[in-house]
Amino acid sequence: MNIPHIPVLLNEVLDGFSNIKEGYFVDCTLGYAGHSEAMLKTYEQIKHIGIDRDDEALAFSKERLRPYSSRSRLYKGTFANTLPIIKEQPITGLLADFGVSSLQLDKMDRGFSFSSETLDMRMDSKASLSAFEVVNYYDQDKLEYILNHYGEVRSYKRVAAAIVEARSKKNIESGKELSDIICKVLPKSGKIHPATLSFQGIRIEVNNELGEIEGLLDVLEEKFTAGELNGAIISLITFHSLEDRLVKNRYKKWSTACICDPQAMRCTCGKNHQLGKMLVRKPITARKEELKINARSRSAKLRTFVFKG
Repeated sequence: MNIPHIPVLLNEVLDGFSNIKEGYFVDCTLGYAGHSEAMLKTYEQIKHIGIDRDDEALAFSKERLRPYSSRSRLYKGTFANTLPIIKEQPITGLLADFGVSSLQLDKMDRGFSFSSETLDMRMDSKASLSAFEVVNYYDQDKLEYILNHYGEVRSYKRVAAAIVEARSKKNIESGKELSDIICKVLPKSGKIHPATLSFQGIRIEVNNELGEIEGLLDVLEEKFTAGELNGAIISLITFHSLEDRLVKNRYKKWSTACICDPQAMRCTCGKNHQLGKMLVRKPITARKEELKINARSRSAKLRTFVFKG
């Protein structure tokens, strides 16, 4: 079987779940099952749930995980919407890798690439909103917001204006066209393609990526409060500052015992609001050995939280 995707921080992920003795491990971003297969192979006592919204990834993973079919069940959907309806218990470990898979990026017909002949970027090919609609029909103010807040593009006003001007003559039909428009505005600097951040911002909008992460964190908090995640290990891998900030801030909140106003003279909340603890304070990043074989691991950050038992 030809494996199209190298899972990032694989050894570090496996180490983080070393205390799991039983129960269900949930892979919220199943992708091509690299992390899931390694978990099932390493920890023979656990059962597995995989979630993904990409039909192609689910079909591939079903075949890849066939040797573990008695311990594995796959769900189609976004993780924020699917996790609340899962009935399997207890969930003792959960992983989410928020990066776009290599296959999605590299396949020209998926429209994620700078050189693709389509303009799509949907992780779920049946979803209604695609990059084509965003690029060709969003007004300039909304494009500026996306490029600024989701792409963190410094010259977001100039890029948005260039897109609006180009589409006034004809629709922008492909990733290649969009990339060429952006490259005329932003000069090449260093190894990163000039259109990288703009494409990131549009992709985040198309797939509601930040909303999904917020939704996942909300669901985890609700499930723990309902007594469903006692002792569960939560490992989340982010790839840019927007994602990492969401995870870091929520972990910090969950780790805080006292929720009184910092200006208060004394604590009146009881100091019993801590939901658990972070496994390590700083995020885990790729080692030199991994960076040599998988360039896409360079921006990956792994943060792990353990809920109270």
